[in-house]
Amino acid sequence: MKDYPLKKSEEEWKEKLTPEQYHVLRQKGTERPHTGEYNLHFEHGAYTCAACGNELFESSQKFESGCGWPSFDDAKEGAIEYVQDRTHGMIRTEILCANCGSHLGHVFDDGPTETGQRYCVNSLSIDFDKA
Repeated sequence: MKDYPLKKSEEEWKEKLTPEQYHVLRQKGTERPHTGEYNLHFEHGAYTCAACGNELFESSQKFESGCGWPSFDDAKEGAIEYVQDRTHGMIRTEILCANCGSHLGHVFDDGPTETGQRYCVNSLSIDFDKA
């Protein structure tokens, strides 16, 4: 397992996070589509890692993709770690918080903006700081 700047034991994560957040952030789970708090959320501010508070995305990077999860076309530089994911019979790129190693979702090359990226993120894995 990689060494991240923020280190906590799994017991510490279980104490800090809700059971649903723990499942997504620490066990690489996925919330059901169209159920997350930030799916259709478009206020101005920054999205942060729900586990450690690391700033991940700006609201200007968010767009409505119709996929059922919050979508962003780029991330804050250095905030995300990219890992090849070969689970479920697919080859995808998993995105993790570079500060604590928590699972955020996946990034795909099918975004509609000039970056061509769609960061598909679980609402349970992020918080929002209003501008």
